[in-house]
Amino acid sequence: MEILIKAAQLILSLSILVTLHELGHFIPAKLFKCRVDKFYLFFDPYFSLFKFKKNDTEYGIGWIPLGGYVKIAGMIDESMDTEQLKSEAQPWEFRSKPAWQRLIIMLGGVTVNAILGVIIYAGILFYWGEETLPTANLKYGIAVDSLAIEMGLKDGDKILKVGGNTVENFAKIPREILLNQVQTIEIERNGQPTTITLPKGYISKFTKNMSGFIAPRFPFVIDDFTSGSVGQKAGLIKGDKIVGLDTVSTEYFNGFVTQLQLHKNKQVSVQVLRNGQPVSINVTVPEEGKLGIVPVSMFKYFATKKVEYSLLASIPAGYHRAGETFSSYIKQFSLIFNSEVQGYKHLGGFITLGSAFAPTWDWQVFWGFTAFLSIALAVMNLLPIPALDGGHVMFTLYEIITRRKPNEKFLEYAQVVGMVLLLGLMVLSNANDVLRLLSLN
Repeated sequence: MEILIKAAQLILSLSILVTLHELGHFIPAKLFKCRVDKFYLFFDPYFSLFKFKKNDTEYGIGWIPLGGYVKIAGMIDESMDTEQLKSEAQPWEFRSKPAWQRLIIMLGGVTVNAILGVIIYAGILFYWGEETLPTANLKYGIAVDSLAIEMGLKDGDKILKVGGNTVENFAKIPREILLNQVQTIEIERNGQPTTITLPKGYISKFTKNMSGFIAPRFPFVIDDFTSGSVGQKAGLIKGDKIVGLDTVSTEYFNGFVTQLQLHKNKQVSVQVLRNGQPVSINVTVPEEGKLGIVPVSMFKYFATKKVEYSLLASIPAGYHRAGETFSSYIKQFSLIFNSEVQGYKHLGGFITLGSAFAPTWDWQVFWGFTAFLSIALAVMNLLPIPALDGGHVMFTLYEIITRRKPNEKFLEYAQVVGMVLLLGLMVLSNANDVLRLLSLN
């Protein structure tokens, strides 16, 4: 059921983005009196799920949910329909229009995606506001995993600066480290400020585990139990504060979880404070290393920062958020060509995209990721690759600057090369998804 919900969100998100992107081409094409033969959501080789014709345009829904397209008369596109190019250019054809009009038509899709990203972010901020966890509010410091330890961090460290910059929003620290490939992290350890110099080659490892390498550290107080909880059966109760496991102090949640994994299939003594009094509970740790205990939310211990936006204030805030997303995505994309990171190995296809949505239908998560995808599509489509909008823009700009139109046969061959590159990229990204799935089994 969870997979179906994620798949439905992905299809809906892509449907919105693709339809509006293609509408960005369709509207200026019509304004400049180009004939649009087809307007399709998804691809329709051999047959379509639904279609109708109005005036000169066939509207429809294809059966392969990988995108969509508008087929503009007299334009070399992914349909590779070159028959129309063998005859004299007609007034209603794309190729007969002035270069500046063709440029506007080709930039229409990415323009809509960029504006849509701003609108969605503004809507999110207006409706839900913005809640963040300030880095300065982590009074118990951070909890670290093995990679963070390898990088020089320890449990309880308080992060002051990353690469010389203060990162106010704790959730943005991993992104700051990765995208700016920082060399130092300034921390407070045991009350003393110190600087950690990150080891060489950490980025390649960091890209694989950037989301979980640090987390807020917080006390472990029992809030609830899962069904059939081993801990509850052993005598633990709600409100117990877990402070130790056998002779090891585990005052914080992450420390207890780590120690529990070392005692699978063994009997341990869980030390708790109950109404301020120490109590020991003996329990046998099952094979999975979990006792079925739900901790009190960490947000009980930390003050978050909540900002509400009026309709007027949400617009510049949405623009700023979209600008940040654009800048971050450009930096992420550049990592593909980084020899240390080998970003191409981390490309993801539809499985990766689907996994970014919530397992239950959460509109805030849905719209947030849809806004990100909208910005990402704008960036990707601007790449100067034939078969993408950016490729058409590149050739049109060449024509405007040199006043010479590229040979149509050349454009045809370039389109083929671009489509092969895009197909290869799609195969690579989805193959990475499959390999990652297989490695988990």
